[in-house]
Amino acid sequence: MAEDFIKITGTKSEIYQALIPQIQALVGAESDFTANQANIAAAVKESFDFLWVGFYNVKSDSLVLGPFQGPVACTRIKKGNGVCGKAWAEKRPVVVDNVNLFPGHIACSSKSKSEIVIPLIKECEVVGVLDIDSEQLAAFNNEDLLYLNEICEWFVNTL
Repeated sequence: MAEDFIKITGTKSEIYQALIPQIQALVGAESDFTANQANIAAAVKESFDFLWVGFYNVKSDSLVLGPFQGPVACTRIKKGNGVCGKAWAEKRPVVVDNVNLFPGHIACSSKSKSEIVIPLIKECEVVGVLDIDSEQLAAFNNEDLLYLNEICEWFVNTL
């Protein structure tokens, strides 16, 4: 199926609407958590050409870097620190239009200008986060929230 991934052009909604069934087909039959995170990150990065797309997974008292696409990243993030840590602590998505104005932002790449983080919530506990960075200011909106939440909720329900 991976070789059948089709990059769609169009509006953001059209891209997400074409992307979601492809992700479901790509990872739906695979049971390996890491492999599925890797393919989800690759599919989202390929579809939108964001700077960085990846996962951090909860391990004890930290978010630990998981599969990603993009520049080298921070390895561990404490709960409440940075955008990822805030999404984990608050159990909710966080959208930042300008990371330079976000108190406590963790700058893994100086190219990052905006960020969205979606927590992966299983049985009321955050098990990880999907983190996406863009080189553009205010790159993420309600469409991203809607569709990325849909992807993450679907993924967590496959666990």
